[in-house]
Amino acid sequence: MEPAKIIAIVANSTWNIYNFRLNVIRKCIENGYKVYVLAPIDAYIEYKENYPEVTHINLRALDRDSTNPIKDLLLIEELRRKYKRIKPDLIIHYTHKPNIFGTMASAINGYKSISVITGLGYSFINRGIINVITENLYKFVSKYNELMVFENTDDKEMFVEKNLISREKTVSVKGCGVDTVYYKAQDNEVEGPLVFTFIGRLLKDKGIQEFAGAASWFKKQGKDARFLVLGDFDPENPSTIDRDELLSWISEDIIDYKGFVNDVRPIIAQSSCIVLPSYREGMPRIILEAMSMGKPVITTLTAGCRETVVDDKNGFLVQTKDTKDLIRAMEEFTGLSETERKAMGNEGHKLAETQFSDTIIAEEIFSIISSVVK
Repeated sequence: MEPAKIIAIVANSTWNIYNFRLNVIRKCIENGYKVYVLAPIDAYIEYKENYPEVTHINLRALDRDSTNPIKDLLLIEELRRKYKRIKPDLIIHYTHKPNIFGTMASAINGYKSISVITGLGYSFINRGIINVITENLYKFVSKYNELMVFENTDDKEMFVEKNLISREKTVSVKGCGVDTVYYKAQDNEVEGPLVFTFIGRLLKDKGIQEFAGAASWFKKQGKDARFLVLGDFDPENPSTIDRDELLSWISEDIIDYKGFVNDVRPIIAQSSCIVLPSYREGMPRIILEAMSMGKPVITTLTAGCRETVVDDKNGFLVQTKDTKDLIRAMEEFTGLSETERKAMGNEGHKLAETQFSDTIIAEEIFSIISSVVK
């Protein structure tokens, strides 16, 4: 009998593994693969209780927010040593630092690797020296990847157009998928005024300022609606909003701030519409969760986001960085009947089940893995 194929899955945190990669891990285990996970250990290491077959290896040198090249060199060396020890048939890298420096380490050892581009983030949205360096690093390592997998088609096209990778080495999938059983549609009506909810990190790039701007306009117009905000600061991200700005929104009763919440399902359930005016996403998980739970959504005509919404069917698409257009969509939503809003939510739920289910995405990723591991 042939020995089991060995897959190494690498990410910048165990939180990332817990929230986004378990469907792929489960699929690999079901098909007889031996799975190693390499990621800095955090509180989400609890996933191991349900996946005792997985060998988790801590990464000491991976600091996702550091720009220190010495740390990056130490990460390459740490990964090189650990890859050499486990001898994987394929390494799947997620998030920027594993994609770049993990690919370098796998190339040194001569192991096959795939990079998964889960979103381009601050370094691509905002032009600058970090952007230039990141693009050139991706261009350098792409020749050592078997494939690059993109979580939306816009990011794939950008990489190809910028000559960061050849088209024949690219493939796209619809995000990491959503568990449609866990995020179950509920046949409930929101009582009282409509509730618009923003869920995400408090970053300018997520559109939080546009959301607050729209909420402020509704308040000034005396319109009866509530605006909830869930999420926390990301102090290391240059796009994080100023804390005083958040305090002003709260003190002026523009938003109802709920802070960070581990389980968003109760909040989604009591929301009329989930709003994410993001500037760019890989594939916005919160939008998929809302769709799965049968909630209409408003999001932007940008990478990742535009693939989740059929305009005027399961929600509305608006221009990025455009508070007026966001207000226009919200006003249009308030003009819908309860029956029309419910129909919108039902359309989103169907899309979640037929296109964005985590089981569908796991099948697609495993098919890609199988094509490389022969």
